[in-house]
Amino acid sequence: MGPDEAACQHLALPSQPDLNYTTRIMSLVISDDVVRATRMSAADLRVEIATLLFLDDKLTLGQASQFAGVSQPEFQAILGRRRIALHYDVQDFRSDVRTLDELRGK
Repeated sequence: MGPDEAACQHLALPSQPDLNYTTRIMSLVISDDVVRATRMSAADLRVEIATLLFLDDKLTLGQASQFAGVSQPEFQAILGRRRIALHYDVQDFRSDVRTLDELRGK
């Protein structure tokens, strides 16, 4: 590991599932300088990124909570404290059902 790698935060991000519903992992490297500039912990940075992706309709509520590393009720509470309304539709529901099926091994 080189000196540049030692001064970085590694964040494993779930990528969008392919047509076969397999999960792939993408790693995102954020330098410690950038993390320090945000004055946020790595966990808080994950929540912030998840929130922004949720707001931009890039992630469903379930996906955003998983990305943030918190339970869905906890992520809902975070959104509530920020006065961010939930936008949960049929597509979100179906996505969450697929996620539950995958977690149960179906």
